[in-house]
Amino acid sequence: MAENLEIINGTKEEKYQSLLPQIKGLLTGEADLIANMANVSAALKEQFQWLWVGFYLVKNNELVLGPFQGPVACTRIQKGRGVCGASWLQASTLIVPDVNKFPGHIACSSLSKSEIVIPVIKDGEVVAILDVDSTEYNFFNDTDKHYLEIITTLIGF
Repeated sequence: MAENLEIINGTKEEKYQSLLPQIKGLLTGEADLIANMANVSAALKEQFQWLWVGFYLVKNNELVLGPFQGPVACTRIQKGRGVCGASWLQASTLIVPDVNKFPGHIACSSLSKSEIVIPVIKDGEVVAILDVDSTEYNFFNDTDKHYLEIITTLIGF
């Protein structure tokens, strides 16, 4: 397991390329899902300084808040509701440039301006989602989608 993170300045691509092997190191040898989600959330938050990054787990047909970094969050989200619920329903990554324009957006924080949500799929079913919020509009793009989708596959769901 890695004990320290090397936080770098650079392009978004360079930051992900530096962080990816470090996340692999954090996860190596650790089978506990909660510990892995917690460390991934912390590593992403430290590198990118996003407003909020964390996981929701599918439990009893709703999303339930899991490990995260950032301000307090909504505890439960129904399927199809808000960006997280829509990503779960569609089983696809959603990039929202302006959360205020997303129909049914759940405003856990008025500071959130844009969002990316990545579903974690196991055996053809969404088992969790990774949710990331930024204080900047139009912040997330295909680079984020590419690397965050890779990171969700490493966690061990």
